[in-house]
Amino acid sequence: MRIPCPHCGERDVGEFTYLGAAGLRRPDGLDADPAAMAEYVYLRDNPAGPLAELWYHAFGCRSWITLTRDTRTHAIAAAEPARSRA
Repeated sequence: MRIPCPHCGERDVGEFTYLGAAGLRRPDGLDADPAAMAEYVYLRDNPAGPLAELWYHAFGCRSWITLTRDTRTHAIAAAEPARSRA
């Protein structure tokens, strides 16, 4: 799979590290219920279709990017710096 980095151009997926779905909110660590923290860590949706994901360009510009990728076909619809979605 080739990922279009907004800073470096199109690169091989081997240069990137996948984090997961963008937009997940981590429970407050000090006040979080153990069940809420376990749900955050282990229970994730696995939708078929477009999904916003976070990727880190570890062997390139070292930037976080947000990809909108179809999980069925791996077709990438958009790539933008993660900072622009924060």
